[in-house]
Amino acid sequence: MELRQLRYFVTVAEELHFGKAAERLDIVQPAVSQQVARLERELGLRLFDRSSRRVALTGDGERMLREARAVLAAADRATTVAGELAAGQAGVFRIGTSPGLRDRLERGLAVLRSSSPGIEIKLSSRPPAEQLQALRSGELDVAFIRGAVTSRSLRAIPLWDEPLSVLVPAEYRSGGELKLIDLAELPLRLPPRSDDAALHATIHAACRTAGFDPVPGRPIDSLDDAIVEMTNGSPAWTVLYGAGCKAPEGALWMGPLTPALTVPGHLIVAADRSPLCLDALTQAFS
Repeated sequence: MELRQLRYFVTVAEELHFGKAAERLDIVQPAVSQQVARLERELGLRLFDRSSRRVALTGDGERMLREARAVLAAADRATTVAGELAAGQAGVFRIGTSPGLRDRLERGLAVLRSSSPGIEIKLSSRPPAEQLQALRSGELDVAFIRGAVTSRSLRAIPLWDEPLSVLVPAEYRSGGELKLIDLAELPLRLPPRSDDAALHATIHAACRTAGFDPVPGRPIDSLDDAIVEMTNGSPAWTVLYGAGCKAPEGALWMGPLTPALTVPGHLIVAADRSPLCLDALTQAFS
């Protein structure tokens, strides 16, 4: 199935006449008929009732018309945003990133590249506060940040909920589930608050709800170093995004808490970015 076939189908559905559709598309009528027939064969559906006097949509055709219009609108939006991005800074699209977003970035950038193969991508990993300042100054085009963002000059579009996993000494996972209150006496180690305020806010609020304030542990500058320390005489617990972490088997356990915790993830852009561009970015990176 090709976008061209969908465009031909939508045009015929709007005109209910193959000849008028061909005129509107500025191509010959046989080409329209052939592509619509090919689309019907590929879908295994009859989209039109045809006779010598009239052309009418079938029930399947009416349903497909809605879907085809949605697909074409998304393609047009992706083309538009790619054009907007390519018009600035010689086609460089500058993205502020956070740890653990590789899969989302790869999916979204693949969508944008399909519409504008020549676009150049520049990724910049930095603390959230620095990302926001770079957006305000124009140094970044967009940023992906976890947690709430409030700023008149910026717009935050919720895109996803990031699951959190806990990393603890294996003996703390003795039962069928692990609750926060089970960790009340164990030091909590997190990255510096300036590097991840959203994680700090989420965990401390959850601990207070569970009825305790966590024992403060040393900040984590390197997760790998912290894992070595936690398995060699410095027991503690920490919280990570997602579920990807290499830890020594038997020494540490990683998994969800009960109840589960999440942090909202946002696409951050300048407040004056065009709605069409926002739609395309949201669809690409959701």
